[in-house]
Amino acid sequence: MRNIVTNEKLAESYTYIKHPSGLSIYIYPKEGYKTSYAVFGTKYGSIDTCFKRSDKDEYNKIPEGTAHFLEHKLFESEDLDAFDLFAKTGAQANAYTTFDRTCYLFSCSGNFNENLDILLNFVLSPYFTAETVQKEQGIIGQEINMCKDMPGRQSFFNFLRAMYKNHPVNIDIAGTVNSIAKITADTLFTCYDTFYNLNNMALAVAGNVDEKTVIEIADKALKTAQDITIDRVFDDEPETVVSQYIEEKMSVSIPLFDFGFKEIMETPERSLKEVIVKRIILEVLASKTSPLYKELLEEGLINDEFEAEYFTGTGYGMTIFSGESNEPKKVTEKIKEAIKKLKESKITEEDFERARKRLYGEAVMSFNNISGIANGLLVSHFKGDDLFSEFNILAGLMLEDINNALKDTFNENAQCLSVVIPK
Repeated sequence: MRNIVTNEKLAESYTYIKHPSGLSIYIYPKEGYKTSYAVFGTKYGSIDTCFKRSDKDEYNKIPEGTAHFLEHKLFESEDLDAFDLFAKTGAQANAYTTFDRTCYLFSCSGNFNENLDILLNFVLSPYFTAETVQKEQGIIGQEINMCKDMPGRQSFFNFLRAMYKNHPVNIDIAGTVNSIAKITADTLFTCYDTFYNLNNMALAVAGNVDEKTVIEIADKALKTAQDITIDRVFDDEPETVVSQYIEEKMSVSIPLFDFGFKEIMETPERSLKEVIVKRIILEVLASKTSPLYKELLEEGLINDEFEAEYFTGTGYGMTIFSGESNEPKKVTEKIKEAIKKLKESKITEEDFERARKRLYGEAVMSFNNISGIANGLLVSHFKGDDLFSEFNILAGLMLEDINNALKDTFNENAQCLSVVIPK
């Protein structure tokens, strides 16, 4: 199957191909670009700790951090390291694991065909032994301990632990030293065979790329995969938070904070429209042009590190305000006061249009970045959208949509403040 997806207003288009192997392939050529970017990903992240394949009877409960551990191990084969192969071609390669996906990528200004072949082949050629797993446990264990010295990261994950009681979003993506010690080669093969099925994966290429060449390389590298579905299981999550306040002392010159509100998830995932609506609310409330931001800045309560975001995925959703402040509790009170005023007065048409134009402009600018395009294609694919869906939703939003959502946003009965203070 082959479809061309076009946005006439942007004069942009890309090709979607459902390969016979089961893999979804997205090809986004950009005229005038000399560099190429490719990302090969699977819908498998750190929160996928309990699952069942459609062709199996039993559920698998796996150690936290397995997705990240598997990402590390795939670069290594019996004879060599994939990074060495990319280094010989001059490509820059990397990988990352999030709460809900794992991706492998490269960028290059030449040898694209060879690099794409390397990418597909090493991801599809797992090699795990008891010895190599044990070695990696030591390496990742050191990485986990090093991350404990990163104040911003600690504040964020402390926030998640205080916010969520049962959902695995409360566990660091890398897991813990104790959890990764339970990972075996069999664990990795079980997860690989389940989540690295081509029907659960996607490939996106952008920049100086050619559709015919990409398909020819894919035809040689890919074999037809069994079409399975994956049932992901999460324990019931209470509407309340674990703790409204959590604190840690670290070597920082100024306290860091993460403050936010937990949402009730009536559906497994927020739709793209719901996410955009939340982003507009936060743009009006706490962007750098908002009265709240100006007040906090003028009173010396924050600096330019302050930001607000809507953070959501399968089974979780929250609004988060983060930054640096010598008085984080006072900042939270100011935020709550601003929320109360906004709910009472409602968002105006002028503020709504300003926020909508800001989001629209950011979305347009993103099409100048080929890595952003390719990663955006993967995210859209895993969410069941296309890359241009955001523009259509922004164009169709009404002020009433925003103010209706505002009523149920920022539940004060489910709030949490995480602070990292100087030792």
